[in-house]
Amino acid sequence: MYKVSSKQIAVMNIQYKYFPLTKFLNDAVKNGVKNIELWGAAPHFHMEDMTYREILNVRLEIERRGLHLVCFTPEQCVYPINLAAPGRDARRRSVKFFENSIRAAGELGCKKVLVTSGTGYFDGSDQEEAWKRSAENLAGLGDMAERYGITLALEVLRRDESNLVYDLSSLQKMLNELNHASIGGMIDTIPMALAKESPAMYLKALGERLVHVHFIDGAPKGHLAWGDGVLDMKQYLKEFADFGYSGYLSLEITDGRYFMEPSVSVEQSIRKLREALPE
Repeated sequence: MYKVSSKQIAVMNIQYKYFPLTKFLNDAVKNGVKNIELWGAAPHFHMEDMTYREILNVRLEIERRGLHLVCFTPEQCVYPINLAAPGRDARRRSVKFFENSIRAAGELGCKKVLVTSGTGYFDGSDQEEAWKRSAENLAGLGDMAERYGITLALEVLRRDESNLVYDLSSLQKMLNELNHASIGGMIDTIPMALAKESPAMYLKALGERLVHVHFIDGAPKGHLAWGDGVLDMKQYLKEFADFGYSGYLSLEITDGRYFMEPSVSVEQSIRKLREALPE
Protein backbone atom coordinates (compact mmCIF):
# COMPACT_ATOMS: atom_id res chain seq x y z
CA MET A 1 0.00 0.00 0.00
CA TYR A 2 1.38 3.39 -1.01
CA LYS A 3 1.48 6.29 1.42
CA VAL A 4 1.99 10.02 1.22
CA SER A 5 3.83 11.28 4.30
CA SER A 6 4.47 14.60 6.03
CA LYS A 7 8.10 14.28 4.86
CA GLN A 8 6.85 15.31 1.39
CA ILE A 9 5.59 18.72 2.58
CA ALA A 10 7.45 21.80 1.34
CA VAL A 11 6.84 25.45 2.23
CA MET A 12 7.22 28.54 0.05
CA ASN A 13 8.11 32.16 0.77
CA ILE A 14 5.62 34.23 -1.26
CA GLN A 15 3.50 35.36 1.69
CA TYR A 16 6.71 36.46 3.46
CA LYS A 17 7.37 39.17 0.87
CA TYR A 18 7.28 41.92 3.52
CA PHE A 19 9.68 40.08 5.83
CA PRO A 20 13.34 39.00 5.56
CA LEU A 21 13.99 35.66 3.88
CA THR A 22 15.56 34.47 7.14
CA LYS A 23 12.18 34.70 8.90
CA PHE A 24 10.71 32.32 6.33
CA LEU A 25 13.64 29.92 6.74
CA ASN A 26 13.41 30.07 10.53
CA ASP A 27 9.66 29.41 10.40
CA ALA A 28 10.27 26.32 8.27
CA VAL A 29 12.65 25.00 10.93
CA LYS A 30 10.25 25.96 13.73
CA ASN A 31 7.47 23.96 12.07
CA GLY A 32 9.68 20.92 11.54
CA VAL A 33 9.64 21.19 7.74
CA LYS A 34 12.78 20.10 5.90
CA ASN A 35 11.81 21.09 2.34
CA ILE A 36 11.40 24.54 0.85
CA GLU A 37 10.51 26.02 -2.53
CA LEU A 38 12.12 29.38 -3.25
CA TRP A 39 10.04 32.05 -4.97
CA GLY A 40 12.49 34.08 -7.02
CA ALA A 41 11.38 37.69 -6.65
CA ALA A 42 12.13 40.84 -4.65
CA PRO A 43 12.98 41.28 -1.88
CA HIS A 44 14.25 37.74 -1.32
CA PHE A 45 15.76 36.67 -4.64
CA HIS A 46 15.35 39.04 -7.57
CA MET A 47 17.87 37.61 -10.00
CA GLU A 48 18.57 40.82 -11.88
CA ASP A 49 19.84 42.31 -8.63
CA MET A 50 21.72 39.27 -7.33
CA THR A 51 25.48 38.88 -7.43
CA TYR A 52 27.17 35.49 -7.47
CA ARG A 53 28.18 35.94 -3.83
CA GLU A 54 24.62 36.86 -2.82
CA ILE A 55 23.28 33.71 -4.47
CA LEU A 56 25.81 31.62 -2.57
CA ASN A 57 24.87 33.39 0.66
CA VAL A 58 21.24 32.37 0.13
CA ARG A 59 22.36 28.78 -0.39
CA LEU A 60 24.40 28.98 2.80
CA GLU A 61 21.43 30.31 4.80
CA ILE A 62 19.33 27.40 3.54
CA GLU A 63 21.93 24.71 4.14
CA ARG A 64 23.05 25.89 7.57
CA ARG A 65 19.48 25.30 8.78
CA GLY A 66 19.43 21.79 7.37
CA LEU A 67 16.82 22.68 4.77
CA HIS A 68 16.45 21.14 1.30
CA LEU A 69 15.63 23.37 -1.67
CA VAL A 70 13.30 21.25 -3.83
CA CYS A 71 12.26 23.80 -6.47
CA PHE A 72 13.25 27.27 -7.65
CA THR A 73 10.26 29.28 -8.89
CA PRO A 74 11.17 32.59 -10.54
CA GLU A 75 8.29 35.08 -10.67
CA GLN A 76 6.88 34.79 -14.18
CA CYS A 77 3.11 35.30 -14.21
CA VAL A 78 3.44 39.04 -14.71
CA TYR A 79 4.56 41.22 -17.60
CA PRO A 80 7.12 41.26 -19.17
CA ILE A 81 7.89 37.52 -18.83
CA ASN A 82 6.14 35.57 -21.59
CA LEU A 83 7.78 32.78 -23.59
CA ALA A 84 5.02 33.05 -26.21
CA ALA A 85 5.14 36.84 -26.61
CA PRO A 86 4.65 38.06 -30.20
CA GLY A 87 7.54 40.52 -29.98
CA ARG A 88 11.04 39.16 -30.60
CA ASP A 89 12.64 41.35 -27.92
CA ALA A 90 10.06 40.29 -25.33
CA ARG A 91 10.67 36.61 -26.12
CA ARG A 92 14.43 37.08 -26.02
CA ARG A 93 14.17 38.79 -22.64
CA SER A 94 11.92 36.00 -21.33
CA VAL A 95 14.23 33.24 -22.53
CA LYS A 96 17.21 34.99 -20.96
CA PHE A 97 15.25 35.29 -17.71
CA PHE A 98 14.69 31.54 -17.58
CA GLU A 99 18.26 30.78 -18.65
CA ASN A 100 19.44 32.84 -15.70
CA SER A 101 16.94 30.99 -13.51
CA ILE A 102 18.48 27.66 -14.51
CA ARG A 103 21.96 29.00 -13.78
CA ALA A 104 20.79 30.34 -10.41
CA ALA A 105 19.20 27.00 -9.53
CA GLY A 106 22.50 25.32 -10.34
CA GLU A 107 24.35 27.64 -7.97
CA LEU A 108 21.70 27.03 -5.30
CA GLY A 109 22.10 23.27 -5.62
CA CYS A 110 18.47 22.95 -6.71
CA LYS A 111 17.42 20.29 -9.22
CA LYS A 112 14.06 21.69 -10.31
CA VAL A 113 12.89 24.97 -11.87
CA LEU A 114 9.26 25.91 -12.41
CA VAL A 115 8.30 27.24 -15.85
CA THR A 116 5.07 28.28 -17.53
CA SER A 117 4.03 28.34 -21.16
CA GLY A 118 3.34 32.05 -21.45
CA THR A 119 0.25 33.12 -23.35
CA GLY A 120 -1.04 34.39 -26.65
CA TYR A 121 -3.71 37.05 -27.18
CA PHE A 122 -6.97 36.10 -25.52
CA ASP A 123 -8.95 36.90 -28.65
CA GLY A 124 -7.27 33.86 -30.23
CA SER A 125 -5.84 35.84 -33.12
CA ASP A 126 -2.36 34.33 -32.66
CA GLN A 127 -3.21 31.10 -30.84
CA GLU A 128 -1.41 28.73 -33.19
CA GLU A 129 1.68 30.91 -33.52
CA ALA A 130 1.82 31.58 -29.78
CA TRP A 131 1.79 27.84 -29.15
CA LYS A 132 4.70 27.36 -31.57
CA ARG A 133 6.67 30.17 -29.94
CA SER A 134 6.13 28.70 -26.49
CA ALA A 135 7.06 25.16 -27.55
CA GLU A 136 10.21 26.32 -29.32
CA ASN A 137 11.43 28.29 -26.32
CA LEU A 138 10.55 25.56 -23.83
CA ALA A 139 12.48 23.03 -25.91
CA GLY A 140 15.56 25.24 -25.88
CA LEU A 141 15.30 25.73 -22.13
CA GLY A 142 14.90 21.99 -21.70
CA ASP A 143 18.18 21.44 -23.52
CA MET A 144 19.93 23.89 -21.21
CA ALA A 145 18.32 22.36 -18.11
CA GLU A 146 19.53 18.93 -19.19
CA ARG A 147 23.12 20.19 -19.32
CA TYR A 148 22.73 21.45 -15.74
CA GLY A 149 21.10 18.25 -14.49
CA ILE A 150 17.88 20.15 -13.78
CA THR A 151 14.26 19.24 -14.46
CA LEU A 152 11.80 21.90 -15.64
CA ALA A 153 8.35 21.62 -14.05
CA LEU A 154 5.77 22.99 -16.50
CA GLU A 155 2.88 24.41 -14.50
CA VAL A 156 -0.74 24.58 -15.60
CA LEU A 157 -2.13 28.11 -15.23
CA ARG A 158 -5.69 29.39 -14.86
CA ARG A 159 -7.67 30.24 -17.98
CA ASP A 160 -7.40 33.94 -17.09
CA GLU A 161 -3.60 33.61 -16.97
CA SER A 162 -2.89 31.65 -20.16
CA ASN A 163 -4.68 30.35 -23.24
CA LEU A 164 -1.91 27.84 -23.95
CA VAL A 165 -1.33 25.44 -21.04
CA TYR A 166 -4.36 25.81 -18.77
CA ASP A 167 -5.62 22.25 -18.07
CA LEU A 168 -4.52 18.62 -18.18
CA SER A 169 -5.31 18.19 -21.87
CA SER A 170 -3.22 21.18 -22.96
CA LEU A 171 -0.41 20.16 -20.60
CA GLN A 172 -0.35 16.66 -22.10
CA LYS A 173 -0.33 18.12 -25.59
CA MET A 174 2.67 20.33 -24.82
CA LEU A 175 4.61 17.58 -23.02
CA ASN A 176 3.96 15.12 -25.84
CA GLU A 177 5.03 17.64 -28.46
CA LEU A 178 8.20 18.51 -26.57
CA ASN A 179 8.97 14.88 -25.66
CA HIS A 180 11.88 16.12 -23.56
CA ALA A 181 13.49 14.09 -20.78
CA SER A 182 14.19 17.25 -18.75
CA ILE A 183 10.66 18.69 -18.89
CA GLY A 184 7.82 17.31 -16.79
CA GLY A 185 4.38 18.48 -15.76
CA MET A 186 3.08 19.70 -12.45
CA ILE A 187 -0.18 20.29 -10.61
CA ASP A 188 -1.36 23.49 -9.00
CA THR A 189 -4.51 22.55 -7.12
CA ILE A 190 -6.20 25.89 -7.89
CA PRO A 191 -6.17 25.76 -11.73
CA MET A 192 -6.85 22.04 -11.37
CA ALA A 193 -9.98 22.62 -9.29
CA LEU A 194 -11.18 25.46 -11.53
CA ALA A 195 -10.89 23.12 -14.52
CA LYS A 196 -12.93 20.53 -12.56
CA GLU A 197 -10.01 18.11 -12.60
CA SER A 198 -8.43 15.98 -9.88
CA PRO A 199 -5.00 14.68 -8.83
CA ALA A 200 -6.02 11.20 -9.98
CA MET A 201 -6.59 12.46 -13.51
CA TYR A 202 -3.09 13.96 -13.66
CA LEU A 203 -1.45 10.98 -12.00
CA LYS A 204 -3.11 8.53 -14.37
CA ALA A 205 -2.30 10.60 -17.46
CA LEU A 206 1.25 11.67 -16.62
CA GLY A 207 2.67 8.95 -14.38
CA GLU A 208 6.34 9.68 -13.72
CA ARG A 209 6.14 12.83 -15.85
CA LEU A 210 4.35 14.49 -12.92
CA VAL A 211 7.34 16.09 -11.20
CA HIS A 212 5.94 18.62 -8.71
CA VAL A 213 2.76 19.79 -6.96
CA HIS A 214 1.57 23.11 -5.56
CA PHE A 215 -0.77 21.90 -2.85
CA ILE A 216 -3.02 24.62 -1.45
CA ASP A 217 -6.62 25.29 -0.51
CA GLY A 218 -8.94 27.54 -2.50
CA ALA A 219 -12.52 28.78 -2.71
CA PRO A 220 -11.88 27.53 -5.38
CA LYS A 221 -9.78 30.53 -6.46
CA GLY A 222 -7.11 31.95 -4.22
CA HIS A 223 -3.98 30.22 -2.96
CA LEU A 224 -5.11 29.77 0.63
CA ALA A 225 -3.87 28.07 3.78
CA TRP A 226 -5.46 24.69 4.28
CA GLY A 227 -8.73 25.07 6.15
CA ASP A 228 -9.53 28.49 4.68
CA GLY A 229 -11.04 27.19 1.44
CA VAL A 230 -13.37 24.48 0.18
CA LEU A 231 -11.03 21.97 -1.49
CA ASP A 232 -11.05 18.36 -0.31
CA MET A 233 -7.55 17.92 1.09
CA LYS A 234 -8.12 14.39 2.38
CA GLN A 235 -9.47 13.17 -0.96
CA TYR A 236 -6.55 14.75 -2.81
CA LEU A 237 -4.07 13.10 -0.44
CA LYS A 238 -5.79 9.75 -0.90
CA GLU A 239 -5.42 10.04 -4.66
CA PHE A 240 -1.72 10.91 -4.40
CA ALA A 241 -1.25 7.91 -2.10
CA ASP A 242 -3.25 5.56 -4.33
CA PHE A 243 -0.96 6.32 -7.28
CA GLY A 244 2.24 6.19 -5.23
CA TYR A 245 3.21 9.82 -5.74
CA SER A 246 6.62 10.30 -4.09
CA GLY A 247 7.32 13.96 -4.97
CA TYR A 248 6.76 17.10 -2.95
CA LEU A 249 3.55 18.86 -1.94
CA SER A 250 4.48 22.52 -1.80
CA LEU A 251 2.43 25.16 0.01
CA GLU A 252 2.25 28.07 -2.46
CA ILE A 253 0.22 30.43 -0.27
CA THR A 254 -0.18 33.78 -2.01
CA ASP A 255 -3.36 35.47 -0.76
CA GLY A 256 -2.83 38.97 0.65
CA ARG A 257 -4.72 38.15 3.85
CA TYR A 258 -1.59 36.37 5.08
CA PHE A 259 0.96 39.09 4.35
CA MET A 260 0.83 40.68 7.82
CA GLU A 261 1.23 37.37 9.67
CA PRO A 262 2.63 34.79 7.25
CA SER A 263 3.68 32.43 10.02
CA VAL A 264 0.05 31.71 10.86
CA SER A 265 -0.72 30.43 7.36
CA VAL A 266 2.20 28.00 7.48
CA GLU A 267 1.45 26.77 11.00
CA GLN A 268 -2.22 26.23 10.15
CA SER A 269 -1.50 24.37 6.91
CA ILE A 270 1.19 22.18 8.47
CA ARG A 271 -1.12 21.30 11.35
CA LYS A 272 -3.95 20.35 9.00
CA LEU A 273 -1.65 18.24 6.83
CA ARG A 274 -0.03 16.45 9.75
CA GLU A 275 -3.44 15.58 11.13
CA ALA A 276 -4.15 13.81 7.84
CA LEU A 277 -0.72 12.33 7.07
CA PRO A 278 1.56 9.73 8.68
CA GLU A 279 5.04 10.79 9.65
